[in-house]
Amino acid sequence: MPQKDVTHTKIYVLDTNILLHEPLAFLSFKEHDVVVPMTVLEELDYIKDSKKDVARDARVSIRSMEDLLHDATPEQLMKGVSMQGIAAGDTAPTGNLSIFVDHGMPVAQQVFTSNENDNRIINSALHLQAKCNPRQVVLVTKDINMRLKAKGAGLGHVEDYRTDQLVTDIKYLSKGYHEFDGDFWEQVKAVDSRTEGRDTIHTIDKKVLPEAYVNEFLLDDSQHFAGLVESVSKDHIEVLDLGYERLMGRKAWGITPKNIGQGMGLHALLDPHIDLVILTGPAGSGKTLLALAAALEMVVEKNMYDKIIVTRSTPEIAESIGFLPGTEEEKMAPWLAAITDSLEVLHKNDENVKGSMSYIMEKANIQFKSVNFMRGRSIQNAIVILDESQNLTASQLKTIITRCGEGTKLICSGNLAQIDSNYLSAVTSGLTYLVEKFKNFSGSATLNLDGVVRSRLAEFAEKEL
Repeated sequence: MPQKDVTHTKIYVLDTNILLHEPLAFLSFKEHDVVVPMTVLEELDYIKDSKKDVARDARVSIRSMEDLLHDATPEQLMKGVSMQGIAAGDTAPTGNLSIFVDHGMPVAQQVFTSNENDNRIINSALHLQAKCNPRQVVLVTKDINMRLKAKGAGLGHVEDYRTDQLVTDIKYLSKGYHEFDGDFWEQVKAVDSRTEGRDTIHTIDKKVLPEAYVNEFLLDDSQHFAGLVESVSKDHIEVLDLGYERLMGRKAWGITPKNIGQGMGLHALLDPHIDLVILTGPAGSGKTLLALAAALEMVVEKNMYDKIIVTRSTPEIAESIGFLPGTEEEKMAPWLAAITDSLEVLHKNDENVKGSMSYIMEKANIQFKSVNFMRGRSIQNAIVILDESQNLTASQLKTIITRCGEGTKLICSGNLAQIDSNYLSAVTSGLTYLVEKFKNFSGSATLNLDGVVRSRLAEFAEKEL
């Protein structure tokens, strides 16, 4: 186990879910020491051979630790092997990585005597806290209940893994648009306007909006002006004049916006120059319906894409889906009911709703796929709708985004208030990571739809419950 003369560095004890969330997490603690309990290695060993989507992450983490520790003796392994030159370059200060043997600890040293994995990891951290005093020992885990148990058992410092957190609170998350108080043009001292075809583009001073980014929408209180940031330079911003009424007049597959948020969303969804559209917002704000309507419009009516691929995470069936009867689409049906519900809404006025849905699903070549089987694919000239993406990690989202080939548009939708994962929160969700990382990418647009339009019942429930 790590022993140092200096006391200003910390000892971080990692839980298994940290290495599944970020396989190279042990390299992210700078000059501090990192301890991996033997129980964590056992859990990684079990998961690496499973059919779970995180099996790959377990293998990557094991291989990376083995590359660092393979020449170490058993004594060095327990004392700690320097990560110098691996974690942050040859000159940056780094700590040691060690393996803590948490089996066979004397009962007198154990707070938890039951042999559960979480308890053994907490016991390890408590043992190090007592032995390495005054150095600070920190247990790092994404398991909220485990953090509570560790605190209750006397562990002084327990944390979530924050290295990949880009915001401290989702209230700071980009909404995809900026609202000006009063009239927008009263705040613009000088403007240079030009016409390109049917479009009018205004060049204004960047001081009007110092933090502007490409594809950010601009609104004001007048409900007349609406614009879109086309480009950002050191001193100027180019704004495409969209017009409030024109945005509200957008239409896709018979659907028109019910509020300005949906109008901006439809504009981004129908723009062929935007490769990634991120839709966030509460349940009932129209994320899935808008995405599907725009996809059908572009595939069936405009022939801009060849097919629609609808996917979402299915952690509950990751191991068993292959053994269920039926095709992959049939197996995915219960988890993609939101899509079929939206299809019913889009065709509710047809005489034969089921017949219309079947016809459109065939004509638009709609395919239902599980995220767990997207790895290794190369998707060309398609629209990919990733539903419920708030339950995915940044690593899982990267897997899907890197599957998108030439001519493919990806639509990610999710509600950060409805996270089902045991190890994700609103600030650690891959959807939050995606919004922040891509807000300056010219090929993406983010929209937070903040109005519930599903029904007055749903609106009241969202506000009051």
